[in-house]
Amino acid sequence: MSANDRVPVAPDTGLEDLDAAAAAYAGRAAEAEPAERAVLREALIRLCLPFASRLARRYRGRGESFEDIEQVARLGLVKAIDRYDPQRGSFTAYAVITISGEIKRHFRDKTWGVHVPRRVQDLSLEVGHASMVLTSLLSRTPTPEEIADRLQVSLESVLEAMESAAGYTPASLNAPIAGDGAAEFGDLFGGVDGDLEMVDDRLTVAELLVRLPARERRMLAMRFYGNRTQAEIAGELGISQMHVSRLLTRALTWLREAMLSDTPPRWEGVEGRPDRHVLQVAMARSGDGVVVRICGEVDRDDAERLRLALRRAVADAGHGSVAIDLSGVPLVDAAGIAVLLDAATAAAVADVTLRVTGAQPYVARILAVSGLSALLDQR
Repeated sequence: MSANDRVPVAPDTGLEDLDAAAAAYAGRAAEAEPAERAVLREALIRLCLPFASRLARRYRGRGESFEDIEQVARLGLVKAIDRYDPQRGSFTAYAVITISGEIKRHFRDKTWGVHVPRRVQDLSLEVGHASMVLTSLLSRTPTPEEIADRLQVSLESVLEAMESAAGYTPASLNAPIAGDGAAEFGDLFGGVDGDLEMVDDRLTVAELLVRLPARERRMLAMRFYGNRTQAEIAGELGISQMHVSRLLTRALTWLREAMLSDTPPRWEGVEGRPDRHVLQVAMARSGDGVVVRICGEVDRDDAERLRLALRRAVADAGHGSVAIDLSGVPLVDAAGIAVLLDAATAAAVADVTLRVTGAQPYVARILAVSGLSALLDQR
């Protein structure tokens, strides 16, 4: 009698009686020689192959070819046959558990393109299967809430599984672009980021901006972030457009120097009062002369008031001297230069000695360029 004759088959239904076949195999294999045991094992495997294929068909349409799934199911069948113990119950139940576990393990460990937690992998398979079943029942795509209700899990878990499913078969960067066989999908990504080299400069500028007075910071923000014109800035701040231009130039010059040096240079503002811009003029007698202390920015709006104050100082000095203290002046424009020239002319006519003291470097450079370097007190 051949090995196939020893395996019971259910003649009425055409289905294999796997429990009886496995029990018969276990009984005969325990007493058979190795060669005969191998023949009996092969006969049982052949008998159970259709059963393994039926289990494999349950997992079709999940992103893996049926041939690969069927091969994994057959390997699970072999493991079930080799590990089966008749004393523990039905072979069919044991084989279903073993084969299904082997298939799920294959999906979990071999087919995912990126690493996803095992719990999410298993749930992703269940979500996919439930989605197909509900689509057939509802004649439409089920909602995540309906899938969660069918699987008796939380909506958050279903959403996590659906999002993680995208990592099952990620797109290859070497895939050709449709309509252009020469280019690949990866060619659409990457490239040189022109702004990357600007990161250090942006951080440096951000740290330096906080060192500027509030008005200068506001003007820079309005000009370069708000895209406002100088005329619009002047109208909002209540100063002239030319004054805005000079202030922006001075702030940008300071930022440039600060970025090129290890230690930021001192901001040439009023000492201890960097945000004080209103012009203040104070006169005091000192020996045989007059000292005029100026604090604030000298521009077109305040030039006439300063001219009158200096004319009065020259008149009060008699034949003495007039000292103009500019230590509190961070900025002087063309109108201010004209006022100083007028004061120098008036002093020469009145035979009064006129000198300028305490000029900050920025102001001193303007005076020198304007031909007033002879007035500067170098002490």
